[in-house]
Amino acid sequence: MTVPVVQVKDLQVRVGAGGPTVVDGLSFSISRGGTLALVGESGSGKTMAARSVLKLLPPALKVTQGSIAFEGQDISCEDDTVMRKLRGDRIGMIFQEPMVSLNPSMRIGEQMAEGLRLHQQYSAAEIRDMSLAMLERIQIKDPKGCLAAYAHEFSGGMRQRIMIASVMLMRPALLIADEPTTALDTLVSRDVLDLMMELTEEQDTAVLLISHDLGMVARYTKDLVVMKDGQAIEHGNPVQVLKSPEHPYTKRLVDALPRRSHGGVRHTPTEPLMQVEGLRVTYPGRPKLLRAAPPKEVLHGVDLTVGVGETLALVGGSGSGKTTLGRALVGLTSPSSGTIRFRGEPLDWRTAPAERRRDIQFVFQDPYSSLNPRQSVGAIVGEPLRREAGSTRASRHDRVSEVLDLVGLSDAFAPRLPHQLSGGQRQRVAIARALVREPGFLVADEPVSALDLTVQAQLLKLIRALQHR
Repeated sequence: MTVPVVQVKDLQVRVGAGGPTVVDGLSFSISRGGTLALVGESGSGKTMAARSVLKLLPPALKVTQGSIAFEGQDISCEDDTVMRKLRGDRIGMIFQEPMVSLNPSMRIGEQMAEGLRLHQQYSAAEIRDMSLAMLERIQIKDPKGCLAAYAHEFSGGMRQRIMIASVMLMRPALLIADEPTTALDTLVSRDVLDLMMELTEEQDTAVLLISHDLGMVARYTKDLVVMKDGQAIEHGNPVQVLKSPEHPYTKRLVDALPRRSHGGVRHTPTEPLMQVEGLRVTYPGRPKLLRAAPPKEVLHGVDLTVGVGETLALVGGSGSGKTTLGRALVGLTSPSSGTIRFRGEPLDWRTAPAERRRDIQFVFQDPYSSLNPRQSVGAIVGEPLRREAGSTRASRHDRVSEVLDLVGLSDAFAPRLPHQLSGGQRQRVAIARALVREPGFLVADEPVSALDLTVQAQLLKLIRALQHR
C-alpha cells in the first residue's frame, strides 16, 4: 500500500493543558493526488486542525494527543528547524485573509520569489519568468506591473489570487487551502479552483480544503469530513453525504444551501435615501522614470438611488469598482466629480455632522484588518455607543450583549481579542459593530463571504428584520 501524504490520527488540540478542547479525536488521511475537505461552521475547529499539520497554532493552543505523519514521517514532535524546511516547500498553505498573509511592505515580486529563493535553486531571471507565467495563469491582467506593486494596490479578490499564485509556484506535495475563494467572485472562484485541481493532477499534490461552501466541496473533492465542536461527526464521499446526510447537524447545513427562486422579487417604490449622480473616482497612476503615469479612472459616472428600507446589490468581478463605490459613499474615498445626496441633502463628508456620520455605517470585507487588535470584542462593538446621548455603561453593556446574540455570538466572546477568534467570528463582530446603532444606511462589502451558510442565512434575516423596524 502507498504511504499517505498526510495522516492524522486521534488529534486533540486544547487551550493550555486543561482548558477547552478545540479539536477532539480527529482522524483523516490524504493520498497523493487526493482531495479532502473539512467542512463545518465557523469555530468548529477546521482551521486549527489544518494549522496543527504545519505547527502554526496560536501560542495558547497545544496539541495534547494524537499523531501527524507527513510522507510516512511523524512530525508531531519535530522542532522549528525541520518544520521550516517543510513549510512553503513541501507543505503550502493558502490563508483565509490575504491582506494579513501578504507583507504590506514588500513588492509582490519579492514575496513570490522568497520561497523559490529559500528552498530551490533557480536564478533571479528564472524566478521572474516563473512568477510571470503563474500570474498569467491566474488571470492577472498586467503581470509585470503586479510584480512591482504592493498588496494594498489590489482588491481583496486580486490579493487572494496573488496569494494562491505564490503558494502554487512552489508545487508542494501537500496544499492546505483555508477558504481559498472567500474573497473571490463566482467566476474567478471557479477558475482558481479549476487551476488548483489541475495542479493536483499534474503533480500528484494532495489537497486539504477547508470550506463552508458545500456546493464547492461536492464539485472539487473526493472525501469529506463534517466537523462540529472540534469533532468529526460525518465522513464519506461528498456527493453521497450531501444527498443523504445522516447526522442532524449535517442535515441542517444542507438545508441552509441557497436554492434558486422561481419568482421575481417585487419592490414597492419608497422614499429616496441615498442618491448618487455622475460619480467618478480617479486614482493617480504609478510614476515611471522621468514621466508621470496617466491617472486611472475607476468609476465612470455612476448613478444610483437607494430607497428607505431597500436593498440594492452591486455585483461584478473582482476589481470592477464595487468596493470603491461603497467607500466613496461613506467618505473613505474622495470622488473626483459627481454628487451624493443623503435624505435629500447634499452629503459632504468634510463638513458632515457627527449624527449623520453615525447614521451611515460600513462593514469591511477583511474583518482582521478593520478590527483594532488591542481592543476586546465588547469594546469594539460598544465604541459607537459612547457618544450617544444618555448612554451609560450599563446600557451600553446590555446593547452590546443584545447585538452579539443577534449575530450568533454569546457574552463569552466580549472579553476576547480579535486574534482569538476564527475568521467567521471576526466577521460577525464587524457586522455587530456596524449594526449596534441601527443605522439608516449600511454599506456591506462582502459581509457574509467568510461565514458558513447557516450563519449567512441568520445574518441576512437579521438585516432584513432591522429594515422592517
